[in-house]
Amino acid sequence: MTDSNSLSGKLALVTGASRGIGAATAEELAKAGAHVILVARTASALEDVEERIHEMGGTATIAPLDLTDGTSVTKLAAAIGERWGKLDILVLNAGMLGSLTPVQDIDPKEYARVLTLNVGANQALLAAFHPLLTKAERADVVGITSTVGHQPRAFWGAYGSSKAALENLLGAYADETEHTGTIRVHIVNPGPTRTRMRELAYPGEEPESVKPPEVVGKAIVERLTSDAPTGEKMRVEA
Repeated sequence: MTDSNSLSGKLALVTGASRGIGAATAEELAKAGAHVILVARTASALEDVEERIHEMGGTATIAPLDLTDGTSVTKLAAAIGERWGKLDILVLNAGMLGSLTPVQDIDPKEYARVLTLNVGANQALLAAFHPLLTKAERADVVGITSTVGHQPRAFWGAYGSSKAALENLLGAYADETEHTGTIRVHIVNPGPTRTRMRELAYPGEEPESVKPPEVVGKAIVERLTSDAPTGEKMRVEA
């Protein structure tokens, strides 16, 4: 592999790994030597990412599943625990934008889906994988947030409130696990990034005007190999 093996021997799991920031982060983790478990709904897209990782000399395992199905998440954690006995890195990247609309016009059913994926599924992942994280010599949890999670913006109420809740959830988990000295939590705001979600939110924007997801993936790996404290927020600049 062309990059250093700073994460050699580490086991990482990345959600939303079929494209965008998730795929880019998974590939950067593999470049750094980690074995990466790729999680998303679409098996064919995960296979494409897995193939790219293998071509660069890395290793990966695909795990297609619906993160809103709590039973599937629990079964995945059990399978990983049986095979590897620990988890070193958990990247909570999967998310749903929903419609950009005034608060009074938010569709309750869609809002429930946004909250289920962006908040509920991440809590379920933390609950399911916490025992495996505690078995790692040093474990890292990375949660992907957004500027609108702490800076409210018109028409972004549904998505923004879900990210605000996620930030609070991750902050609480950081506080609760700080005493272990072995689990760190990183709250990462990728900033404007060339993703499908960005395209949906800003349909008239020139894709080349914002950074590619690979920049975010590299920044996350750099963060993991640094001495950054737990619970801290970071923003990735171009």
